[in-house]
Amino acid sequence: MNDRLGKVRKIMSEKALDGLIITGRANTYYLSGFSGSTSYLLIGREKAWLVVDFRYTIQAKNQVFEGIEVVEHADSFYATLDGILAEEGMGVIGFDGNQLTYSEFERFKTKLPHVRRLEDIGHAIDLLRIRKDEGEIEAIAQAVKLGDQVFEQILKVIKPGMTESELAAEIEYRMRKLGASGPSFATIVAAGERSAMCHAVPTENKLKPGDALVLDFGVIYRHYCSDMTRTIFIGDPGEEMKKIYRIVLDAQLAALEHLHSGMKASDADKVARDIIARAGYGAHFGHSLGHGVGIEIHEEPRLSVKSEDILQDGMVFSVEPGIYVEGLGGVRIEDMVVLVDGKPRNLTGSTKDMIIL
Repeated sequence: MNDRLGKVRKIMSEKALDGLIITGRANTYYLSGFSGSTSYLLIGREKAWLVVDFRYTIQAKNQVFEGIEVVEHADSFYATLDGILAEEGMGVIGFDGNQLTYSEFERFKTKLPHVRRLEDIGHAIDLLRIRKDEGEIEAIAQAVKLGDQVFEQILKVIKPGMTESELAAEIEYRMRKLGASGPSFATIVAAGERSAMCHAVPTENKLKPGDALVLDFGVIYRHYCSDMTRTIFIGDPGEEMKKIYRIVLDAQLAALEHLHSGMKASDADKVARDIIARAGYGAHFGHSLGHGVGIEIHEEPRLSVKSEDILQDGMVFSVEPGIYVEGLGGVRIEDMVVLVDGKPRNLTGSTKDMIIL
């Protein structure tokens, strides 16, 4: 993983930085291998240090990549960091401004007296993570496969009278039993008219015949996330909901077919959006087509109308068009894909045929 630190040091060189302090959990894990909740990663031009407290010393020593020294702080994180800066003569220090809070920035200014200048590198580290390596793709693929297994199992337990909250609990129980460390985001279960709420929180609302049922969930496996959505029906939902399902599926399949490396992310969004608009439901598709997925559930790239991203090999992202009609219900269908050799490889295996239980 030294290649990752090499890329960071190239950024540091371009910005004339002596060092870089990483605080965000996702970037810390990506650059150091440490998965604990509290640490400061200090990267110098030749050395790197992970500063932790007593709770995490053993874990950090077992996890960090080669070339990173684990340092257990004595008095405080700041005193330990400042001591390293002084010893190494590091005065111009960068920080990941997309992650650092304002209050922490103010503490850096007062508690790191050997820093002459602090410089925000913005989302430069986030962009390093946008293209996944083989190990990352394999971890994500396994996470997606686990999600497929959860969906297969959960279809057998869904029945009228269950509440959304009960079903969400069943989903999260099964993902953990299958080996996930937990959900990658709060599981969405929305039935009936509530399925028109894109990010509905499960409630005591009971499933009933004729309901559309949106299931949007993901798992964390080996520190990487998955994300999938399927919409099924509890009995016959009526002709309009069936029509909406077919439109969403057509839009998703068309977007998947047109994906290729080198295309604008906004053009991918346009493929699906145009199909939905031509069918008369353009006003009911209000979110983007997709988003990157990795260590975090929402990463770059963004497949949206306004996105300036260019899709490239190694990018992993969701493809999830939807139609949501207030008072009626909603449909969303979501797969995860990775671009390989210029083409998309769909990681999601769950059926997209209309399911009427």
